[in-house]
Order: sequence, then C-alpha cells, then structure tokens
Amino acid sequence: MVIYEEVKEFLKKVPPFQFLEEETLYSIIPYLQLDFYPKDTVILKEGGESSNFLYLIKKGAVKITLEGEKGEEILVDIRGEGETFGLWSLLEGRQQTTIRALEDTLCYLLPKEKVLELLDQKGLFSEFFLKKHISKYLDRLVKERLPRKGLDTGFERAFYSTRIEDIASRKVFTVPAEATIQEAAALMAQERIGSLIVTEGERPVGIVTDRDLREKVVASGRLISEPVKSIMNAPLITIEADHLVFEAVALMVKNRIHHLPVVKDGRLCGMLTNHDLLLLQGISPLTIAQEIQKQDTIEGLSKIPSKIISFLGLLLKEDVPIPSLLHVIVEMNDSIVARILDLVLKDLGPPPVPFCWIAYGSEGRREQTFTTDQDNGLVYQDPATPEETVTCENYFRTLAKKTVEALVQCGFARCPGNYMASNPRWCQPLKVWKDYFRRWINTPTPEAILQSVILFDFRGLYGEISLAQELKDFLLKEVRGKDIFLLHMAKLTVQFKPPLGFFRTFVVEKSGEHKDELNLKYRGLAPIVNIARLWALETPIAETSTLERLERLKEIHPLAKEYGPELMEAFEFLMSLRLHHQYEQVQRGEKPDNYINPKHLTQLERKFFKEVCSLISKVQDRIENKYMLGRLG
Repeated sequence: MVIYEEVKEFLKKVPPFQFLEEETLYSIIPYLQLDFYPKDTVILKEGGESSNFLYLIKKGAVKITLEGEKGEEILVDIRGEGETFGLWSLLEGRQQTTIRALEDTLCYLLPKEKVLELLDQKGLFSEFFLKKHISKYLDRLVKERLPRKGLDTGFERAFYSTRIEDIASRKVFTVPAEATIQEAAALMAQERIGSLIVTEGERPVGIVTDRDLREKVVASGRLISEPVKSIMNAPLITIEADHLVFEAVALMVKNRIHHLPVVKDGRLCGMLTNHDLLLLQGISPLTIAQEIQKQDTIEGLSKIPSKIISFLGLLLKEDVPIPSLLHVIVEMNDSIVARILDLVLKDLGPPPVPFCWIAYGSEGRREQTFTTDQDNGLVYQDPATPEETVTCENYFRTLAKKTVEALVQCGFARCPGNYMASNPRWCQPLKVWKDYFRRWINTPTPEAILQSVILFDFRGLYGEISLAQELKDFLLKEVRGKDIFLLHMAKLTVQFKPPLGFFRTFVVEKSGEHKDELNLKYRGLAPIVNIARLWALETPIAETSTLERLERLKEIHPLAKEYGPELMEAFEFLMSLRLHHQYEQVQRGEKPDNYINPKHLTQLERKFFKEVCSLISKVQDRIENKYMLGRLG
C-alpha cells in the first residue's frame, strides 16, 4: 500500500487527476505503468503509430515538435513535471507531432481504455482536457501546420497564417517601358486599376501607380508623350507567393508602398494591394503605418504608440512567434522615426549633403520591446570645403536635436548614456565615424570596447542608406585579423553571467526596489546577444539581429554550429517572458521594466529558464577556453 499512497499523493497534486473522487483515483492506480525515457528518446513520432496511453510526467520534461515544410523542426510546446501528453493522438488515432525527452524523464502511463472511461464520466476530468488542453494544442497546430485557406478565424490569426497567394489579385497588367505615359494612363482607366507593371521584354523592371500619374505628371506638367519608364518606380520590390501576409505588410510598411507585385518561380503571378489586405478586416500594422503617414504634427504622432501597444497585445494573446512580433515592433517604430524626420526636414529645408539616420543598440538589432530608450546617430557625406563643414555641422546638429526631442514626445526615452544623435559626438561625417571604428578596434580600451558593443550593432534607418552600408563594409574589413580586439570582446562576453547559483537556484537582488527579482535583459538576454555579436565579428558577417546572426552563423561558425539552434530557442523563450511581463505591466498602468520574480514563473518556465542559464554558462566556458582569458587577469 506504500506505493499506492505515493502515487495517490502525486496524482492529487496535478490536474486533472486532482478533480477525481478518491475512490476513482484508487481504481486507476493498478493500471498505471511507470516508464523511464533517457534524454533525447523519441517517445512518439510524427506520422508514426498513435498513442495507446495518456502520459503523465512524474519527473523530467519533453518537447513537442512539428516538421516544417522545409524539414525544419517547429517547436510547439514544452511540458514538464505534472503535465500530460499523448491524449490527442490517443483520441484521433494518429500521431501528428514528435515528442522527445528533453532530459531523463519518468512517466506514468494510463492505458487508453481507462482514459476513455474517465472522459465518459463528463466531469471536471473531461472538461479539463476537452476545453483547455486540446483547444490550446489545436490552436498551436492551426498556426503552424494546418492548411491556410480560410480567412474566418479572426484577423490576428489570419495575419500570421494566410499565404499571400490566397488573397492577392491574380491578374497583373503590364506595359512596355517604351510605351507613353498617355498609353499607360489609358490602360489603367480602361481596366479600372491603380497600378501597372513596367516591362522590358518579359522582364518586370518597375511599377507605375495612379499616385505617380498625379504627382509626377499632372502636378509637374510632364509631357504625356514621354515614355512611361521615366516615371516608374524602380527597382521593383516583389515578394514570393508562398510567403505569409505579415511578411508582405512589413515590406510595404518599410518601403512605404501600397502595391506589391507577387512572384512565383520567377514569374509575376499577382498583385497585393491595400484592398486585398482589407479583406482580413480589423487593425493591422499597415493601417497603423498609414495613419502614421497621415500625421502632420509631432503631437499627432505621439498618439500612435498606444495603438501599437494594443495591437501587440492582441498578437501576444495569439502566441504569435517572437521573431514575427519583434518584426512588427521594429517596423512600426521605424515608421514613426521616419515620419518624424520627414516633418523635421520639411521644417528645416533640404540638407546640404546626403545623410543617413542610423540606429544601434537594441534598436539597431531590431529587438525593441514595450519600453525602449533611444539609440541613434547620424552619419553624413564628407563635406568638400571648410565652409561646407561648418554648414553641415550647424544643419545636422539642429536636425538631430529636433528629431531626438520629437522622439521623446512620442514615448522614446532619452538614452541614459547619451548615445543619441543630439550628442555632437554621434552626429558626424563618414570619415569621422570610420576613424572612431578604426581607433576602437586597434586600441581596445575599456571605453572603446563599451562603445563597440553599443555602436557596432548599427543599421541604416532613414536617408542615404548607402552611407550606412559603406560604414558597415569598413567595419567588417577593419575587424578582420584583429585578435587583440576580439580577445577583449570575448572577455566582456563571458563577464555577464546568467543568474543561476551553484545549487541551481536563481541569483536575485537581495535588497532595494527589486528585492527577490532579477533583470531579465541584462542577466538573461544580454549574454546571448554578446555571444552572437562576438561570433559575428569573428567571422565577420553584416547581420545585426541576434536571431539573424545565429541563423547565419550556425552554418559557418564552429561553436554556432554546435550551440546556435539552442541559443536561438533560448533567446526566443527569454524574449517571450520579457514581452509578456512588460505587457502585463502596461495593462496595470505601470512603467514597463525588465525585472521578474522567478517565483512568479510557472514550474515549467522556471525549469526551462534554468536550462537556458546552463546553456549560456556552457557556451561562455567554451569561449573562455578558446581565448585563454586567464591571461587578461
């Protein structure tokens, strides 16, 4: 009877068994089997035999995955102690996922016939599974795998599950590049369409829209006998038909376009327009972006971030993949920055030389969340004369100051370290930026390393993007073979340890405002960001996003090949915790931060967090050994 009592006490602590009457609970114990699965054991395989048991995890954890269209592994869920799996397979008679032991795992197995008996009782046991467990699982399955045909599941889901070819207009009208503007306009009027693809032979080279006819022909008095290629927009931005709607919207927002040609196997097969997107209904990043473009004042723009936060909340509730969510955040924020610069430039007049507004830090890495400080700079073309140098300094410092102030009005806090374009140090011509980078790499003082960590994660955001690209090319060339610099970057990479103590307990603040909490950004995400940056500079590669870096590096960098996929999964997990935490704070009217109390996480979240910490420590140890960091003291 000792074993009976032990099993009963365990079952009484976990749902849905805790809802059973004691007599019923005792009656199923003789049918339970206890099985052990070593780490990495495939317990149930996608497409294999269906389950004949309901599995209840006594100790350990499993991960549930799907195979993607390109053979990639899609993580559906992770389950730990006290959680179950195998029910859907048992009921449906087919196995749609692979379930693998994440670590040594011990499970109780309840045979199918006993499970069906319990479900037939129509009590809390069956209600738990049929209304919560299966619905949650099917929700994930629909998002990741089921055919994406219907648009009746709500905008938030359709936005991330609908293929472009399912909603794009099928017929595409074209016009030869040498045709006249009048001929193009006549065709658009005849077919009642808002755009035409311009072709040279069979090759699409540009697009002309009704807006081009208004602004480039009617408003400017251009001759309608000129060739249509003289007013077309080129190069042509296109998207593959099998991509998802959110990717198209992000592309349209980024490029401020309202017509997007769709291609399949290199051939034009459709056109995506605002009208097509309206079929999805509801709020969308595109409608928010259009609202941003309509604003003529900073005050008007300052009201937009609250709408973005509401939309992001919807996406969080829909369990939208973290990379997609970050993509939406950055495109919306970039649109606000771009519109502010539009308005400031309108007020100041045209710049004396081309310039590029650059973003770095988390903004440069496209990893902003609900709270973000400004991390920006300005690079402009090298002036040709001393007089032009003075003119450029006065103009661009005024531009930077006004832009930073407007960003503050729109909710983008000032950077505590003053890494902003309004600081004259970060508003400089290209040659000065190159001098900065060269000096930091060749003389890696502690200050130089700190500045490198922040500013090397940069990207061009607005203006003459080729200036940012030239600076990026310079950086990648300059860093090659600079072992001493990389040595100091490696030291910083292993300096920030994950918050896990010797006895696998979380290391938290002992006193102060955040007592019993830990900083998820600096103790969890930052070590992964630093690892990816170090490897990116070692290689070197141009990507700045942590996930993009790891995705690229896992094919070409020795340590990234070994640990890259796990680090990507860890990064997404920690970012998910951070985003949900901050959104809950926003909902309560609190200022979002990065501090969490581990005790407030679920048992499974705590367990996975500890595994992430162990992974980071393991990678840091490998880096420390590679660089023999003991010699730096």
